[in-house]
Amino acid sequence: MGLRLSPAPSTTAARRHALVESPIGPLALVEEDGALAALSVEGAREGPVPDSFGPRDDDVLPHVREQLDAYFAGRLQEFDADVVLHGTPFQVRVWHALAQVPYGTTGTYGQLARTIGAPKAAQAVGAANGRNPVSLLVPCHRIVGANGRLTGYAGGMARKEYLLRLEGALL
Repeated sequence: MGLRLSPAPSTTAARRHALVESPIGPLALVEEDGALAALSVEGAREGPVPDSFGPRDDDVLPHVREQLDAYFAGRLQEFDADVVLHGTPFQVRVWHALAQVPYGTTGTYGQLARTIGAPKAAQAVGAANGRNPVSLLVPCHRIVGANGRLTGYAGGMARKEYLLRLEGALL
């Protein structure tokens, strides 16, 4: 079925979160009305802040936790989950385009800007990419510089490199 991305409603819903161990460090999965509202790796810059995660409940989003385990084991290439996106309309457009970058491939900020119909907005696309609240599921790690070099990643360059190697996009 794939990801079902929807913009956040104008009202704020109650949140809960689970902490999950992963090969790239602890992940916080934030649930809002049954959907994933944030997936944050410990120490990420520009990501969701822990104060917004709500109370801890390690029983939330078991299907997402199972899919993350399968992804890190190399058995899953496409996530199947409801995701609610908190961001500006421009950011949400970028995140929708990011979700279309296939497993095992990379794209550039310029390509992403052209995809959303804003060919001169590569820098703004990069800023939106860095504020992606649901990393991994919306694969911001798959975006590289125009020259093919690895560029910024809110979770850190070592994590970005790990994820791209896991997916076979980096040898």
